[in-house]
Amino acid sequence: MIKYLGSKRLLVPTIVELASCLKDTQTAVDLFSGTARVGHGLKAAGFHVTANDHNSYAFALATCYVQADRDKLEKKATSCIAKLNELPGKEGWFTEIYCRQARYFQAKNGARIEAIRNAIAQAGHPKILENVLLVSLMEAADRVDSTTGVQMAYLKSWAERSYNPLALRVPKLVPGPGKAYCMEAEVAVRKLSADLIYLDPPYNQHKYLGNYHIWETLTLWDEPEVYGIARKRIDCRERKSRFNSKPGILPAMETLVRNIKARHIIVSFNNEGRISPEAMIELLSTRGEVLTLRFDYKRYVGAKIGIYNPKGKKVGRPGRLRNNEYLFVVAQDAGSRRAIRARFPADLLETGWQHHTISRSSATN
Repeated sequence: MIKYLGSKRLLVPTIVELASCLKDTQTAVDLFSGTARVGHGLKAAGFHVTANDHNSYAFALATCYVQADRDKLEKKATSCIAKLNELPGKEGWFTEIYCRQARYFQAKNGARIEAIRNAIAQAGHPKILENVLLVSLMEAADRVDSTTGVQMAYLKSWAERSYNPLALRVPKLVPGPGKAYCMEAEVAVRKLSADLIYLDPPYNQHKYLGNYHIWETLTLWDEPEVYGIARKRIDCRERKSRFNSKPGILPAMETLVRNIKARHIIVSFNNEGRISPEAMIELLSTRGEVLTLRFDYKRYVGAKIGIYNPKGKKVGRPGRLRNNEYLFVVAQDAGSRRAIRARFPADLLETGWQHHTISRSSATN
């Protein structure tokens, strides 16, 4: 899967384990699905999963990793990807913007990305298969980019991986049904219901659209107006969300929590977010008893190298090198809470606010 700031790659096993402790839980909704790692993990564990995200690239990822049925699509996807891998490059708008005006990809790979994306657009595949192919292309491009992991800037010198030739792979699909939607969370929460709702809202002012604007363009293939040295889509300026606003995020979360149609809730958040752990517990307590886990992680690589201006000059020092990830669990019945406490160490999980640290050696992106 693509490099992604805030990805829950290392937390997925714990989230799946928590979900398995919740009584009579067979269905789950991931309201901010992002890379769809959590939905993918829950589906692989046997849950019927619905994934939602308002960004088009995230909807493609959710369609691939949650909605697509491996038994129905893998053979066709394998055949299509083999043919796409044979296409020669052809430079155009994408190569000009993201390889020459900006330096996210070497031009040889940009031209291949462009030729493959055009071929996908012209093929007229069913939408689910098309999204599987788009994810294959997105992930291939991610493996040869020249960034620290986000697309707010590109490296001053080419990353070593950027010299590698672009090569598509078949995504790791999961058998069985699922569903993907592309809605604002505040709309989706009123329309979707399940035994479990999982929430992983944005933590701060940085919009995922701005961090991953190239994936949005690659998915929509709309040649948008762009701006700045980073050549971001113009809608990075125009699209607003209360979840990225300091005064807006708590009211937005209150709206979500009030409208959730599920017996159980799991929320992922961290200590860099604009809602304190204490405030999150107070909010979730309106829906039931809250159990809290805390994990200590290294921050993503960009935090280690400091802050650079658009000309590549270092203008700021590195920030904190570690942060805390929290999982807040609202389990509606005593049996589920007993099951969680039995599964985890006695001092790891307590009712209410309890600090406990588990060291992890890898970043979360």
